[in-house]
Order: sequence, then C-alpha cells, then structure tokens
Amino acid sequence: MAKRNYYEILGVDKNADLDTIKKAYRKLVRKYHPDVSKEPDAVQKTAEVNEAYETLKDTQKRTEYDEMLANPFDGTSQTRGNPFEGAYGDTNGFRHYEFHSGDDEPFGQGDFHFEDLFSAFGRRGQQSHTRQTGPMKGEDQHAELSIDIAAAYDGTERSVTLNVPTIDEYGRITQQNKTLNVKIPKGITEGQQIRLARQGLPGINGGENGDLYLKIRFHERPDLYVKNKKDVCQTIDVFPWLAALGGKIQVVTLGGRLQLNLPANSQNGKSIRLKGKGIPAKEPGDLYLNIRILVPPVEDDAGRAAWEQIATHFASKQA
Repeated sequence: MAKRNYYEILGVDKNADLDTIKKAYRKLVRKYHPDVSKEPDAVQKTAEVNEAYETLKDTQKRTEYDEMLANPFDGTSQTRGNPFEGAYGDTNGFRHYEFHSGDDEPFGQGDFHFEDLFSAFGRRGQQSHTRQTGPMKGEDQHAELSIDIAAAYDGTERSVTLNVPTIDEYGRITQQNKTLNVKIPKGITEGQQIRLARQGLPGINGGENGDLYLKIRFHERPDLYVKNKKDVCQTIDVFPWLAALGGKIQVVTLGGRLQLNLPANSQNGKSIRLKGKGIPAKEPGDLYLNIRILVPPVEDDAGRAAWEQIATHFASKQA
C-alpha cells in the first residue's frame, strides 16, 4: 500500500486553506496525544501528524511539496527522495513537556498546571533539509499556567522541574530535567504571559534556544473567581439580622481584612462593589462581595423561641 501523503494524514483536501489545516491538526493531536490516547501507535501517529503540519503550514515548503507530489519521478526527486520524509526522525523520539512542582510545600489549590502543548519537537531534523547553514534560533514553546488568585495579589516565586526535549549530538530527540524559578509578578492578570528566556527548543547550528511562554489562568471556585481579567468576585456569609439591620462588618479578602458598612435590607445574591480592591494591576480591578444569607441552625429552646418571635412579628405584617 502506498504511503499516505501529508494531506491524507491530516484528512484535508489539497486545496484546503491554512485555517482548515490548523483545525485538522489540532483535532488529530488531541486525539493521538500519548497522554490521552489508548491506541498502541499513538506516538507514531502524533509524529506523522506533526510532520505533515510543519510542511503544510509553511507556504514555501507546501509549494515544494506540492511540486514533488505532481512530479514524483523527476530527476531531482529520484536522487533525493522525499525531502520532507522523516523530518521527525525516530517517531519514538516524540515527546511533550511535563511539569512538576519543585518542592513539597502546598501552595493554595495546587498553583501550577500546564495544558495543551502542541509542539513540533523535531524541528531540527526538518531544518536540516533547508539551504540555510547559519545559526537558527530554536522554536518557542507555549503552555498554560494556572495559579491561585492570591498569587496575583502578593506575587510569588516558585521552583518547578520541567521534563523537556533536547537534541543530542546525533540529532536524536531525548529528554532531560530542568529546574527553573518562575516568578509570578504582583498584579498579573488572566491571559498575560510569563516568558522564560531560552527554555524552548534547542537552536540549530549554534543558534540560541527558543523561549518558553506561560499563559496565566486562575484557579477558580464558585465562591471566589475573576471576571473581566482583573475584577474579583468573592462570596461573603451574612447572618439574617445583619442583612436586615445593616451595620459595620469585617471581611477577610485576598487583599487583607476590610471593614465596611453593610446596607440595611441587604438581600441574598446582591453585591457590594469595592473600587480598586481587585487584582492590583497597573489599573487595579474591583472587588465584588456577593452576599449569601447564612441561617444559623436551631440548637436549643432559646434559639427556637427567638425564631418563633421573629416569625410571629413578620406574619402580622403580612396579614
């Protein structure tokens, strides 16, 4: 059986535009990623998909590849074979990043989490077929980094160990562990990126390594989350009599302990806005305190009598 060409591997038409090719690529990488796929040849298929994509996403390389497909037996291709074939070398060399916390001390809800790395770790093999012989910078890598919202208030530094790909003297892709310090600056917001210089793929012909970019995401809970990138929403519990009467209350927030005036007749689900008390970015966000009425349990006769008195009073008002 003839070997499938790159269009067949990605499942797209030869006239497919770049957007269609990208969508097909991402779908297949998710499907065959070694961490999630149960298929025995997932590693090989992932490497094939990456190899196909690295050629078809590049206009010049795609043009050359199309010419080769149209003229498979011309003098040049007979002597050199497919110039794009095997760009990733041994498919068992395909690897992905793995990230591990650098120490055992807990940090919030588990501050570091990395997702969706779709990377062509065989870039060096592919570049070796080009005419360029000078130094070339390695490919940049991208990942998502989830942190607790508290880290954005105070800033922090964390040691993490990365299991990253490297290329040995024979051009084979291997892995090695690197321990890096990642500094989370105070005021960082959702979607911002932290750049780790020269922690991407190795350079070619003496070129410097690429960079690693970590895109920030926040751990969220139903009672504590971020909206509009830097506004913080926090649920506060209020007893019924405080909600009815209003008055001064103390609230513990990520920015510290605050005293505020609770309006009388505050209702469950209503919010109190504290301007500038959200993420302390260059232009600080706001803090929204969402009121949740907390009804204390009836544990004795005195408590029951108190609630019955309240019930009798308000029943008469509704009559």
